[in-house]
Amino acid sequence: MAIKSYLGKQGEKLYEVYVAVRAPKGGKYQFRRRGLKTLRSAETTEFELKRKLCDKREKQFYTWDEWHKVFIERIRLEFLPTTVIDYTGQLLKWVTPVWKDRELQTIKATDVHSLIFNSVGNVSPGTRHNILKKLKRIFQAAVDDGLIENNPATPIKVKVPQKKQAVLNASEVDILLQEAKKLGHRFYPIWAVALFTGMRSGELYALKWSDIDFESKRIYVTKSWNNKNGIGPTKSTKNRVVPMSGQLEILFKELKLQKGIQDEHVLPHVEEWTHGDQARVLREFCCQLGITSLKFHDLRATFITQLLLNNVPLAQVMSIVGHAEIKTTNEYLRIVGADLNGATEGLKYSIPQSDIAKVIDLIRR
Repeated sequence: MAIKSYLGKQGEKLYEVYVAVRAPKGGKYQFRRRGLKTLRSAETTEFELKRKLCDKREKQFYTWDEWHKVFIERIRLEFLPTTVIDYTGQLLKWVTPVWKDRELQTIKATDVHSLIFNSVGNVSPGTRHNILKKLKRIFQAAVDDGLIENNPATPIKVKVPQKKQAVLNASEVDILLQEAKKLGHRFYPIWAVALFTGMRSGELYALKWSDIDFESKRIYVTKSWNNKNGIGPTKSTKNRVVPMSGQLEILFKELKLQKGIQDEHVLPHVEEWTHGDQARVLREFCCQLGITSLKFHDLRATFITQLLLNNVPLAQVMSIVGHAEIKTTNEYLRIVGADLNGATEGLKYSIPQSDIAKVIDLIRR
């Protein structure tokens, strides 16, 4: 089994994949593919051809441990390293010790329920939910490959209590930015751009001057960064456009003068940000100011809630922040209650006026 490169008719570099396996009664099964344009596509093709060979030779019966390893190798070719790590750590800790040598087709819904609610130790409901989510995807891959008939994890549900979303109100935003600018805080421009664009931390870190069009007053969000994978696509893998307000335009021009034409990045890559410690810095500063303590990602939530409070149409908010589903944006609508404003004014009953007068009199005393 091998991947080889060769030159095509136009002198371009192409790849050939060849896989073979011995047949049960002698001879061999083999597949060959040529004309693949990238090494990545060749590696993906090799994996798929190996799987076809296995299916051709005999229907395989995987144990949990064997199938988990096959699944990891498959996603290693398709997803970021952090995603691969995400599918190994928790599962190796909680699932493999229980099901290691268990044949995949013998695992039923009751087994999944027992594992999630009994075998998985003292973890948060969110962690329990994430483990179940990964199990559902791994079993579904086995269903898609014809190894098992049904996904045993599908009927299982984990209820996760909704966390209270921390956001700043408009007055707190003013306090944060005014005090940060007054003190010359190293994170001031980063917080300001986050609050005026709703961009994620990694998107802000990757933002370059070439992504900003001053003429059309638009910011093109096309990439993101993290300290494990480096530069990559946005979270949704889709590009989007954020309109530039007049105030943000002024800030950008100030930053451009400060940083000079040599620096291609819009925002300063301060040490804490590069090392992933930006949430702590923001929390500490908010506490010092006596305003709502929040994480860096909550600046994005603040931006979204402020747009909704100012009656920006839901569809526009979705487009600006890159939400693929309306239910995601609706969660922020619920947080601010923007769609409920004035609803109770329509009640057809009232507080007796005499009682109100007594209350006011008591307050005055």
